[in-house]
Amino acid sequence: MLSTKASRDSHGQDSSYFIGWQEYEKNPYHDVRNPTGIIQMGLAENQLSFDLIESWIARNPDAVGLKKNGASMFKELALFQDYHGLPAFKNALVKFMAEIRGNKVKFDPNKLVLTAGSTSANETLMFCLAERGDAFLLPTPYYPGFDRDLKWRTGVEIVPIHCSSSNDFQITMPELEKSYQEAQRLDLKVKGVFITNPSNPLGTTMTRDELNHLISFSMAKNIHIVSDEIYSGTAFDCPKFISIIEALMDRHLENTDIWSRIHIVYSLSKDLGLPGFRVGMIYSNNETVVSAATKMSSFGLISSQTQYLLSRMLSQSKFTSNYMEKNRKRLRKRKEMLVSGLQSAGIKCLKSNAGLFCWVDMRHLLSSQTFEAEEELWKNILYGVRLNIPPGSSCHCSEPGWFRICFANLSEGTLKAAMKRIKNFVGHNYQEMACDQRSTFYKWLSKILSNNHESDRY
Repeated sequence: MLSTKASRDSHGQDSSYFIGWQEYEKNPYHDVRNPTGIIQMGLAENQLSFDLIESWIARNPDAVGLKKNGASMFKELALFQDYHGLPAFKNALVKFMAEIRGNKVKFDPNKLVLTAGSTSANETLMFCLAERGDAFLLPTPYYPGFDRDLKWRTGVEIVPIHCSSSNDFQITMPELEKSYQEAQRLDLKVKGVFITNPSNPLGTTMTRDELNHLISFSMAKNIHIVSDEIYSGTAFDCPKFISIIEALMDRHLENTDIWSRIHIVYSLSKDLGLPGFRVGMIYSNNETVVSAATKMSSFGLISSQTQYLLSRMLSQSKFTSNYMEKNRKRLRKRKEMLVSGLQSAGIKCLKSNAGLFCWVDMRHLLSSQTFEAEEELWKNILYGVRLNIPPGSSCHCSEPGWFRICFANLSEGTLKAAMKRIKNFVGHNYQEMACDQRSTFYKWLSKILSNNHESDRY
């Protein structure tokens, strides 16, 4: 009696990424109430700078109280608002986006579509750009939720662009071509390339060469580029973040066809640490996309109260610049703490400069270089060490042994506890490996001696 969509398990909840979350929720760590519980290291959430936002709220009670110059705005905000959004909020948001990009890029609020988070923004773009059965090319590894966000309701297919650790998982023109050819072999019409910049899960910003490869490739194939830039404000180290729009402008492509095939997704979930506010947006130079996406946004609007509060906050340049500077410093410090802790356990990370996580190399801890061995290691870490760390296979990484570890959702004390668990696990694991190697050696030696003994008898 139900629809196929409702009755089939095609949401992606069976992924190890989501299973880890479910196990954490059954047994969450607390330093006092449950010190042996599972520590959540799979949550890409920025909890390092709430004090800065709370301090602003304390200084601006009118904004929280929905007042303006002491007069109540409650009735105005409580009544129906159309899906275009509050002009004051859209103006403040594009100003904030430009500030993150060093004011090298200017954004027009009339080309902005508000959505209830980036999940809604990404899905809306798929509905606008592709038909059911069309394909988007995505570089691997990529955020596991895209299998849900881009595919589940739209029917759009994802074809991976396989990236390798040999060049730090950077996109190359040969791999772009190979992915495109694979889509054609599968009889899929490619409508675009979808990227996350900075990358989730790599924690790296895309190089100018990568962006130019993407632009040239998309121009040659006459396809779209969707750039998910929700981590743009987290870039805390060199090289600096370059937006796809900036890369186009550097090549003076504003008056060419590709200009209308570039679409940016952004939200305040990562940079400001406000995922619960459900604030996302689409930015596009394509008038038809903006018009269609605006109409679709009525299925997932941002409340007027949220827009009002954030318009007041983001319009204060002194606050936003201070917040971004301090937040980046805190992210860098916490990331260095994670990297140092992992290094002390003999574990290396991909060099990163952005995001709320590190891409961690645990290939040396695998019993064999297979995805079966990766799954075994993941289960040992989740159920034995009691750390929720999603494996690379959940991100469609083509090489086993990589894991994503988040660092901005944990207190320093919890991160230290997690590092202690990892160090103990690695030490115990090496002891077991050494014992296995000694056992194998002694069996081999015994066989050799036995054979020699048999030879002596004859």
